[in-house]
Formats: sequence, structure tokens, C-alpha cells
Amino acid sequence: MAQGSKRKYTSKQKRKASKIERGYKKRGVSSKEAERRAWATVNKSDKGGRKKGGGGRGKKRSKSSSRKGGRKGGRK
Repeated sequence: MAQGSKRKYTSKQKRKASKIERGYKKRGVSSKEAERRAWATVNKSDKGGRKKGGGGRGKKRSKSSSRKGGRKGGRK
């Protein structure tokens, strides 16, 4: 996939980027810069494209601990 391709993005992410881009254009930002900022914003909020691709296990989405809660330190 070529750099700059938007194939890995969902339709919701594409809609989000276009709305953000329109907002920047209203404020007087150039088209190219508005598009760049819009996709940077989408990437920051959604952590990049969401469509699956390639092999491997991928990254965990959650950083929460994998064990259950309860009393710290085990049994007493």
C-alpha cells in the first residue's frame, strides 16, 4: 500500500476527517494543510486506520491489567 493511501480507514473515519478539514478551511487554512491536519487529528484520536491487514497478532487496544482485581498481596 502506498504511503498516504486511505484504504485502511473506515468510512466513519473518512467522514470525520472531511468534517475536520472543512472546519480548518473555514478558518482560512490552505487546502493541503487542512487535509494534513485533519488526518493527523483522526490518527491521534482513533490511533490510525482500523481495518485489519497483514498477519500477526496485532497490538492490544487496552492497557489495563490482564489479571482480575481483588485484595493486593494474595492470601493472609
